[in-house]
Amino acid sequence: MKTFKFLFITLALLAAKNLSAQEIPKWKVAQLEQLISQSSKPTIINFWATFCVPCIHELPYFQKAAQQYQKDSVQLVLVSLDLEDAYPAKIKDMATRLKITSPVVFLNETNADVFCPVVDKAWSGAIPATLFINNKTGYRKFIEDQLSEEKLNGEIKALIDVSKK
Repeated sequence: MKTFKFLFITLALLAAKNLSAQEIPKWKVAQLEQLISQSSKPTIINFWATFCVPCIHELPYFQKAAQQYQKDSVQLVLVSLDLEDAYPAKIKDMATRLKITSPVVFLNETNADVFCPVVDKAWSGAIPATLFINNKTGYRKFIEDQLSEEKLNGEIKALIDVSKK
């Protein structure tokens, strides 16, 4: 029993260290565009911010789904649209608090007229927003709204079903 407790505590400490150690890189629109155009796996890109309550509400669903669908090669990238003063401390703190292990990046762009059309021509800039893409099959779906856990899982299943065809 002592061995189990020791192992559990060790794993918990390692997980906590990994969460707090996550680096939050700064991206420009070109890096986002490259991810969208060159991703070789079914990819979910979620746009959020630390000040956005609906965003924070749905992030745990995204993290859970990323782990659940990892076997299907689904990758999740969380793109923070926070203001510069939130980088990196507030973003990192939120990721740690929500136990986010998926990659988090900070989009270092202030002009939505530049980055929104790269993601989707109809995007108004409202968040949360999510892009589902699969470059191998040409699948692409953009949702400018908060997703429930059920809706997210349905979208991922559609992404996977398309990728298996």
